[in-house]
Amino acid sequence: MEQTNESFIKGAAILGIAALISKILGAIYRVPYQNITGDEGNNVFQQVYPLYSVLVILATAGIPIAISRIISQKLAVGDHAGAYHVYRVSTYFLLVVGCSLFFFLFFGAETVARWMGNEKMLTLPIQSVSFALLLAPVMSSFRGLFQGYQNMTPSAVSQIMEQLIRVATILFLSWYFMEAGWGVVYAGAGATFGAFTGAVVGFIVLIYYQQKHREKWEITEKKKNQQNTYQIVKQLCIISLPICLGSLTLPLYALIDSFTVANVLVSAHFSINEAILLKGIYDRGQPLLQFASFFSTALSLSVVPAIAQAQMKGNSEQFTQLTDLALRFTFFLGVPASLGLAIIAEPTNIMLFKDHAGSDALAILSLGTIFLTLSVTAAGILQGIGHVYLPAIYLLIGIVIKILGNLFLVSFFDIRGASLASVLAYLVHAGLSLYTLQRYGLIRLRNGLPFFRNYLPVIGGMVLITYGGMIALKSLCSFLGSERIEMTIVAFGTVVTGVLTYCTLLFRSGLITRKDVKMVPKLEKKLLPFLEKWKILRN
Repeated sequence: MEQTNESFIKGAAILGIAALISKILGAIYRVPYQNITGDEGNNVFQQVYPLYSVLVILATAGIPIAISRIISQKLAVGDHAGAYHVYRVSTYFLLVVGCSLFFFLFFGAETVARWMGNEKMLTLPIQSVSFALLLAPVMSSFRGLFQGYQNMTPSAVSQIMEQLIRVATILFLSWYFMEAGWGVVYAGAGATFGAFTGAVVGFIVLIYYQQKHREKWEITEKKKNQQNTYQIVKQLCIISLPICLGSLTLPLYALIDSFTVANVLVSAHFSINEAILLKGIYDRGQPLLQFASFFSTALSLSVVPAIAQAQMKGNSEQFTQLTDLALRFTFFLGVPASLGLAIIAEPTNIMLFKDHAGSDALAILSLGTIFLTLSVTAAGILQGIGHVYLPAIYLLIGIVIKILGNLFLVSFFDIRGASLASVLAYLVHAGLSLYTLQRYGLIRLRNGLPFFRNYLPVIGGMVLITYGGMIALKSLCSFLGSERIEMTIVAFGTVVTGVLTYCTLLFRSGLITRKDVKMVPKLEKKLLPFLEKWKILRN
């Protein structure tokens, strides 16, 4: 039993590292892509890619976990034939889903592009990305098969290779088409085609691993299994749906922007070219939002499995403590990320995207990071205690607010209105989730006043010192002659100043105790000795 647990933990760690690498790569490439194609090219890609992301998530998110769970159950009772039958049924089912989505997107590209407000620029990129839907769903069945046999390496390797090839294709083809003078439409189509080339390589990797184990599976394949196909598909959908809904948050909000921002700008008497350019500038915020939210979300969600385990064991005290810890860690990382990015919005914009266009919209959007991360963490906790559909309802409410916000605010405040709409949507989404946790007694909002009384000096001190450090660095670097180099030094210097200031004030405030650090194994081993050595952590 102990060996099984170790194998599971090791496998989860492998998949976690692969996901981390993939998400970092998925955020980094957007900066050089914008530098290659400009804001107009950035708009072409960002208009199309959220649509693909939503369709892929609907078709695949949670499927590997669902397949692996069903297969593991069958293997536990020695039913190898049944396990392989689940894999085969899943593969055929996902092949039909993938082909259906491909035909919908490829032949409906003109209509979708028209809905997005630019049939001429977006039809070809939409058709280009549709080919990936032929492979992406089927790959989920392969990954689920391997994970069901507790072999996480094929999934991890294929995921990393898929992302590497995708990013390489995006950067190479966008550069090639721009250099050849084909323009941003072909550059965007080349970039979206990266989803297909990445899927091809990821699929080849999975086929390679499958052939290595083919002999064992051929033996089981010859056995007959009469399990109902409909029941297998039903199980897959029931298990994967909550995971799917939890993965849709960022892509759905981005998809709403694809269909509304440029259209509302045109209706507000901006020209089509101005609307395209402004939407491209607004899309600069996507990679920064991903970075700001990812690390805080990843750290907080690392506590969620322990929360589920504590509930299963009936340990209510540990369950409450871990829930509180997950939310506090999210809050402690999300707040400085939001405010810090707002402070350095202009230097970061110039450093990454060459100029300061849209810095105010970026600063506003960054303020929503804290609410976004809290909603993701709260959703994970709610799903962990069995309330799998409440997060989906709250996401839907947030989506409605985002749509209404875009329709009204963009007309008055251009892309700053889209940022405001996002912040409002994230705020309501997070507020509903936290209120539900409070109703179930998992958090105590009445204890919030003393907490904020202690926390305000921490965050206030960080903001003042960080902002002052940024002003000082701007003065010191003004002689360099290159604005982009100046702002690079300012941005990194300000981040270092903010992180050091915040961490020191936070640990010295007593808001994070030695007991809190010990509850997270990775922090206990790596961070606690350092904090004790420098006497930063209070008892």
